[in-house]
Amino acid sequence: MDYKKIKTNTEAVTRNLNDFDKETGNIYESLVILTKRANQISSEIKEELLRKIEDFQTPSDNLEEIFENREQIELAKFYEQLPKPTLMAIYEFLNDKLEFHYPDITEEELLKPIHAEDVKEKAKEDKEKEDKEKEENSVEETKND
Repeated sequence: MDYKKIKTNTEAVTRNLNDFDKETGNIYESLVILTKRANQISSEIKEELLRKIEDFQTPSDNLEEIFENREQIELAKFYEQLPKPTLMAIYEFLNDKLEFHYPDITEEELLKPIHAEDVKEKAKEDKEKEDKEKEENSVEETKND
């Protein structure tokens, strides 16, 4: 995504909470979606910035050799002036430019109450399954030797 083209405020603005639950029907689901998108945007910006900074790195770093690089300063100013990733995510969400989907979970699974015993039992089953797979793999390795 081209972040230069996003026309949103660079500072926080008071928003109507009812705007956020129109898509999902639940404000908390909307916040989770916004959080995940903001993290994606932040990661993309960081990767892009690191790629551009690599061009300015020199093989030897002596204190005497450090000099001002106008391009590097302009690059830093550009990224400082970008809106925060959270504001970009909010802009995308409120302007229907953000696509999201839910994992394949049945409604019955969503509504099922979670009990500590169930979680412990599931963890125990997973551990046993993992141990069994490890055992089978080690048996296969000994056969191959």
